Amino acid sequence: MAERSPLPWAQLAATLDHLTGGRVLINIVSGKDHLAAYGDSDGNQADRYARTKEFMQLVRKLWTEEDVTYRGEHFSVDNSTVAPRPVVRDGRRHPRLYFGGASPAAARVAATEADVQLFWGEPLDGVAERIERLRRLSAELGREHAPLEFGLRVTTLVRDTTEQAWADAEAKVARMANGTGTIWHNPNWQAAAGQRRLLDLAARGEVLDDNLYTAPGRFGAGGAGTTWLVGSAEDVARSLRKYAELGIAHFVLSDTPYLSEIERQGNQLLPLLLG
Repeated sequence: MAERSPLPWAQLAATLDHLTGGRVLINIVSGKDHLAAYGDSDGNQADRYARTKEFMQLVRKLWTEEDVTYRGEHFSVDNSTVAPRPVVRDGRRHPRLYFGGASPAAARVAATEADVQLFWGEPLDGVAERIERLRRLSAELGREHAPLEFGLRVTTLVRDTTEQAWADAEAKVARMANGTGTIWHNPNWQAAAGQRRLLDLAARGEVLDDNLYTAPGRFGAGGAGTTWLVGSAEDVARSLRKYAELGIAHFVLSDTPYLSEIERQGNQLLPLLLG
């Protein structure tokens, strides 16, 4: 997302926000390591996150101010005004800016510019440590926005019973192991700091906390599918509440195949979380 020009992108996002009645949520991705393959200048991690920071700063200004003039190392605009503006309601001035990343450079961007820091499915102790570190970093760097919020992006494998859930989870991993299951393909999947953190979890055990399953990452799963929360709806809801107690306020949950699993989770899991 941060590879794109901020002004037209801010206009498109604001228009979509109006069309959806203020439902747009934005996930900022800093880009790949080989930007030259996309017709852009190739840069190192520090350059990419510096550009991401400028992108987020400028987009926020364009959404909330008029006649914006901005001079940065990567982006510049003169007397720019975005129309239409994003939908404003209930204290919301613009779509939330979600952001991921586990490297020190990513943490500094999140601490000052993001609205929500998204974590993948790490154990409770790892998430607690990162939340504390980001809160401390926000204070040290003089964050100027509302306090940083936190979210969890994780695969949730829910079945009617605990036993059925684990049987299905193990069967899915077995299919991945023999090459007949769904595998996450990304040539840079092991390069990101957050991905490496998840892959390293398998050395701590196949199941962490109560029901965080690390085996998928050993057989090609990546991203939010590297670890799974497995169990009955009650099991998974109990685990998600523990994350909420740490300060997680946003949850992005899914499993595959998406259509059938979103119905299952909507019927079985969400009522327990919203009740």
